[in-house]
Amino acid sequence: MPSRRVFQITGSEAEEFLQGLVTNDISRLDPDQTGDGGGLVYAALLTPQGKYIADFFLARQGGAILLDVDEALADALAKRLSMYKLRADVAISDSGLQVQRGTGPAPEGAFRDPRHAALGWRAYSEAPESDDGTDWTALRVAHCIPETGIELTPDTFILEAGFERLNGVDFRKGCYVGQEVTARMKHKTELRKGLARVAVAGQAAPGTEILAGEKAAGTLLSTAGDKGIAYLRFDRVAPEMQAGDARVSLDPVA
Repeated sequence: MPSRRVFQITGSEAEEFLQGLVTNDISRLDPDQTGDGGGLVYAALLTPQGKYIADFFLARQGGAILLDVDEALADALAKRLSMYKLRADVAISDSGLQVQRGTGPAPEGAFRDPRHAALGWRAYSEAPESDDGTDWTALRVAHCIPETGIELTPDTFILEAGFERLNGVDFRKGCYVGQEVTARMKHKTELRKGLARVAVAGQAAPGTEILAGEKAAGTLLSTAGDKGIAYLRFDRVAPEMQAGDARVSLDPVA
């Protein structure tokens, strides 16, 4: 399991602060707002140009909002949030909590993963970081779930990464950083590129270029068995494509 860091965000203006920055609606932290007993929110912070900086989970615990982010992005994200804080009554600190997750029976106090039902639950406590042995890569590939640092990079536009399908963006919440570009991609254009699940016959390493004839059609990113996640140019997708020595074809997620 990729290492995570859990920050706590406190202060009288914490919710207003986050609401103006992140892609999702902070009111979903309250289970009665979700209508499904939720309370864990998946979201991202974007550049003003609408490109990905970090994705993370938010949860309420006591008087704080927890922010669960990949360790590799944690320091830069905390610095960026502090830059936006200015004089607001907001404090960002390390919570000292660890992430537990799994797909089996959920412990008391766990949250359902909002991205997809198959991804099980997440919980936060002082116990060591852990999971229940789930093959997360196979699960991600099966449901075309992007991973920080693999499918999600500084060049990513979140709609191309499927954030609407993953409940990671809200188009009714109002302004946030990068909102204008994201809304324009949603309402005024048809996505020409994006993540898709593919069938892979043969061996091809992640990062291999996908060719449709002699034209570049995309890149293979994650693989598990005979399936993969690819970033594709949809106008160049062909019934059969090539990635190294492997044959690749579109395999839409149901």
